[in-house]
Amino acid sequence: MIRRKTERRAGAAVEFAALLPFLIFLAVIGTDWARLFYYTIAIESAARTGVLWAADTTSQSESPFTNVTDAALSACPNLSPTPTVTSAPETVDGRPGVRVTVNVQFTTITNLPGVPKTENLTRTVVMRNIPVTPD
Repeated sequence: MIRRKTERRAGAAVEFAALLPFLIFLAVIGTDWARLFYYTIAIESAARTGVLWAADTTSQSESPFTNVTDAALSACPNLSPTPTVTSAPETVDGRPGVRVTVNVQFTTITNLPGVPKTENLTRTVVMRNIPVTPD
């Protein structure tokens, strides 16, 4: 008995069409996660830069920045919307220090179900003031 091969025309196209929405969903979610990580790393860097500027009172006169906000935002110039920077004095282990908080509203690319449209990202860094040594 001879068996004939049955032809499966367009079988791969049907399978691809069935999986395409899921693949697009994964690509968009992956892009949003990558953007979220970028924003998180950028505002962490901004908070660290701002607290370093604020804690080093002796070098502030030589710095190109006039305040802690300018120093912090120099670490994340490409973020949109522009993050907000706040600073406050802080006591760290009984010594004077400073706290810098950077906050930004992150918005996803698309409005997919199960994915929040906006997320508030906040990073705070606390550091003791750098001691002033006599010349």
